[in-house]
Amino acid sequence: MNDTTLDTQHLSRRHLLKVGLLGTALLSTAGLTATLSGYAEAAPAQGYLLLRRNDLPFLRALIPVILADAVSAEQMVQALDATLHSLDSSLAHLSPEIAQRIMQLFDLLAMPISRGPLTGVWGDWSNASAAEVGNFLHRWQDSRLDMLRMGHAALLKLVLMAWYARPEAWALCGYPGPPAV
Repeated sequence: MNDTTLDTQHLSRRHLLKVGLLGTALLSTAGLTATLSGYAEAAPAQGYLLLRRNDLPFLRALIPVILADAVSAEQMVQALDATLHSLDSSLAHLSPEIAQRIMQLFDLLAMPISRGPLTGVWGDWSNASAAEVGNFLHRWQDSRLDMLRMGHAALLKLVLMAWYARPEAWALCGYPGPPAV
């Protein structure tokens, strides 16, 4: 049985305030840097509604790791492209506020100044191995910080919903599709 008791020895109001201020400073600096350096460009990549050129390397590294158990290696290239377009379409149909928050998360993960410390992936996403991306996902899933756990859940749900919304995913999991009306 897991020990779920809270270690209050290191938990104090002062510690919580320090962590909160550090997190606020990090996100503010990252947001300002993204805006000034062009990482937070607003124009979508060619062929996409919302996804930007800077978002694609991260998503191309992330999606195969999340779908590894659901898609064969031979089908991964088509699944990756289909999932990217499905994800883009889903983001375009979200409320502007939620889509903006997700795009800010993508900015944070794309910028080298924040990517390394937050994910453990110090190089470009296009050069990241599946093991590095998997370690990043586990790191966020098991983090003590609620913000990182929520980011993990958001990324996982976005990718899985984008993939399983596709008709080609239905056959792989035995779903016959929606009934004809």
